[in-house]
Amino acid sequence: MPPPGVTALGSDRWTGAGGPRVTRLPEPPARPGRTIVLTSGTTGTPKGARRPTPGGFRPLCSIIDRIPLDAGVRMFVAAPLFHAWGFAGLQIGLALRATIVLRRRFDAADALATIAEHDCSALIAVPVMLQQLLEQPPREVPLTVAAVSGSALPGGLATRFMDSYGDILYNLYGSTEASWASIATPADLRAAPGTAGRPPRGTVVEALDADGRPVPRGTTGRLFVGNEMLFEGYTNSSARTLVGGLLAIGDLGHVDEAGRVFVDGREDEMIVSGGENVFPSEVEDLLADLPEVREVAVVGVQDDKYGQRLAAYLVLRDGAALGPEDVRDHVRHHRARFSVPRDVVFLAELPRNATGKIVKRALPPPDS
Repeated sequence: MPPPGVTALGSDRWTGAGGPRVTRLPEPPARPGRTIVLTSGTTGTPKGARRPTPGGFRPLCSIIDRIPLDAGVRMFVAAPLFHAWGFAGLQIGLALRATIVLRRRFDAADALATIAEHDCSALIAVPVMLQQLLEQPPREVPLTVAAVSGSALPGGLATRFMDSYGDILYNLYGSTEASWASIATPADLRAAPGTAGRPPRGTVVEALDADGRPVPRGTTGRLFVGNEMLFEGYTNSSARTLVGGLLAIGDLGHVDEAGRVFVDGREDEMIVSGGENVFPSEVEDLLADLPEVREVAVVGVQDDKYGQRLAAYLVLRDGAALGPEDVRDHVRHHRARFSVPRDVVFLAELPRNATGKIVKRALPPPDS
């Protein structure tokens, strides 16, 4: 007999003393199904991205070429399944015949208990979940792989997590539209904590100038990605930017001499303050390393004198004390004058969407 609540496929029920038997399977659909994943909507209304159907195991090989997931692995997928990374984790698990462990919602203490109870050796998560895990009392877990994606991974968070749980952290940089672009291994993150890693097998990442030409190594340009899982277009027919078959991923970044990719910031977030290009993400990473800071977001706001300026929003750890001038002095000591945030706002929490990304457009005005 089938397990409770499970019905056999086909017109006949489970029959016979010899066990389950299916005499007729349902007819396949008249046309192949389509997968549409919504973008995160952090900068506007989410858009539907038409995802291609993998034509074989090459996309899987691109991932496990860098992230050592074995067949039959026990995998805790903590990232939401409606998010591109959580959905990818589910697909990877199915292809590897994994035991997939799911929870309705993420709670850090429950996650650690679940990983231990079900002997999970792999975790699929988003970066903010790592921060929450580190806030729990340390405990032994059987993890050998913790793979994150979906939002920027601060270098300081990567190092702190590996110091606590070992060199098991892998960071996949990509987007709903491009699937993956690069993957950072623990060795990459130890050597250059701010890196997004290297392109895996079958993937190309180029930093291009405004004319679509490659920029020198170490020079910031627009990041373009090529692989066999680029999306097929938006459901609302919005334009996508392709140069030589490579897709614009919407970020500015550079590639170093070792071939490691670095994301310098979003194209639409870079500001010009007093004639200088400023990337908010640089200041975010700097402030995130302060021991008093739990999480931080830095954005550009309008300024009558300089055109634009930076505003920093911080959430402090319980019991921590930090003043606006402390924040400015720290940035002033490590960055140029134009990177110092004039506005420093302390909040109880940052606005996030269901996938854990900070929704910067929902931050209150700095003078409110």
